[in-house]
Amino acid sequence: MSNYNKDFEIKCSIIRGGTSKGIYIMENELPKEQELRDRILLAIFGSPDVRQIDGLGGADSLTSKLAIVGPSSREDADVDYTFGQVSITESFIDYGGNCGNISSGVGVFAVNNNLVKVTEPITKVRVHMTNTNRVLTLEVPVKDGKAEFRGDYKIDGVPGTGAKITLDWSDVVGGITGDLLPTGNPRDIIKVEDEEFELSIVDAGNIVIFIEADKLGLKGTESSNEIDSDKELLKKIERIRGEVCCKLKLVDSWEEAQIKTPYQPFFAIVSKAADYTALNGEKVSKDNLDIVSRLLFMQKMHKTYPVTGTVATGAVARIKDSVVYNLLKDEVKTGVEVKIGHPGGIIPIKVRASYPNDRCKIEELVVCRTARLILEGRVFVNI
Repeated sequence: MSNYNKDFEIKCSIIRGGTSKGIYIMENELPKEQELRDRILLAIFGSPDVRQIDGLGGADSLTSKLAIVGPSSREDADVDYTFGQVSITESFIDYGGNCGNISSGVGVFAVNNNLVKVTEPITKVRVHMTNTNRVLTLEVPVKDGKAEFRGDYKIDGVPGTGAKITLDWSDVVGGITGDLLPTGNPRDIIKVEDEEFELSIVDAGNIVIFIEADKLGLKGTESSNEIDSDKELLKKIERIRGEVCCKLKLVDSWEEAQIKTPYQPFFAIVSKAADYTALNGEKVSKDNLDIVSRLLFMQKMHKTYPVTGTVATGAVARIKDSVVYNLLKDEVKTGVEVKIGHPGGIIPIKVRASYPNDRCKIEELVVCRTARLILEGRVFVNI
């Protein structure tokens, strides 16, 4: 192991993408050998350490995110993008899924690093997401040859406003399992000891498990503190998630899920539109949303809502007889937008579907975000 006792100096950017924050690195800055690469990346973040005190990570799953970007390996894309969820507590990086919020920053990074031909006022960036081998199309506002951050678009969970970045997720359906409905069913029954849980499993952006709040004894409007402090509930959720992982053949036993695939499937607890108070103290009215969701990933509740979770929620809202579809009002089932109430506020998604042979085919999935470059520099690593 003596050959690992080296110092590394690596160029990187810190970008706030949507409601997450990540470290963005050009692929050619890193060694090709995977074990050495991951050791360097873990050191950059300061993992494993719950404070990440010796690295750039923010001691939170929403700020312990990685984007590796480089020229595209596909003719129909401009850049390759590999997402990594960097564990805070283990020497592990999960490359098993996508992150939509961090994806919004990939367009900013690509423009600012001359990875695409820049046009003003909007530059289209086709992003090959290597984790799932699908293409995401971004529309990035540009000014004076660089990504524009100033604008009047507001996303809940982020202070202030910014330039609107459009993300077209229409190509991501079935990216991990090959099918929108991995089991072929709009609803499945998962047995855990002497209990049965009805849920929907959808693959769009990431794999997401949807369950009604009352099936877990919840209202659906609980705060992150209420969910995260209920250890028995978290154990039950992880057991259900583990059983789904077995059903999808992601692991051999449910106990392995937390170790081998901790990032996804996500776990979404959904309920009908209701009034509640957001994290910032503002009131969220049921009149302004279509469904309420509390989503868990990395065994904790998301403080806002992941974009890939939004994509999956939009998709499942069009699947007849799914858990989410059955909670929606009739006009929302046939509309073009779904507004999701989350702990930080509301996130809308534009979604269109058709039903050839009575099967749901997703035609359009569009989410809008903002992103901002925070830092460009060099990070020093000793491993």
